[in-house]
Amino acid sequence: MNATNVAPLAGSEEGAAAASLEEAFARHQSELLGTLFYLVGNREDARDALQEAFVKCWRHRSQAPEVRNLKAWIFRIALNTGRDLRKAAWRRRRQPMPQEETILASREEGPPDAADRREQQARIQAVVQELREEEREVFLLRQNGDLTYEEIAEALDLPTGTVKTRMRMAVARLREALA
Repeated sequence: MNATNVAPLAGSEEGAAAASLEEAFARHQSELLGTLFYLVGNREDARDALQEAFVKCWRHRSQAPEVRNLKAWIFRIALNTGRDLRKAAWRRRRQPMPQEETILASREEGPPDAADRREQQARIQAVVQELREEEREVFLLRQNGDLTYEEIAEALDLPTGTVKTRMRMAVARLREALA
């Protein structure tokens, strides 16, 4: 996600905004990618959505200095990009990759530990995919994006109470399914 090929910015304020945006994207790239993966269903589409989200943020980088919470702003743009991509994918009737291919085992674990962890991850991924879209978005922004309830409410343009209710419902469904 490097913007070094883009024409130089005119003015130090725009340069600072661009540097701030690049730094924020680099810092939150893994959380963004994880959130987009759960939203769109496969790694390739998640990477495409991440790149498209960066381009959208870059086009609007002049707004960055006015944004109170840059992380929430970036996640909101990424979430909307992921939704758009998912809708387009749904129209194409594209199938996500099988779960087995999307799980990577840690090299530090022994075979039994890795098998247990993969099995648990697969169960969690399946349950997260079964959550209602509204609950899944809040859950992913909270867990992967590490946003506060207030930041999620701002990003999704919802009341904080609604965000908390959706998170509570998501956690209850996860607990029930994994019990």
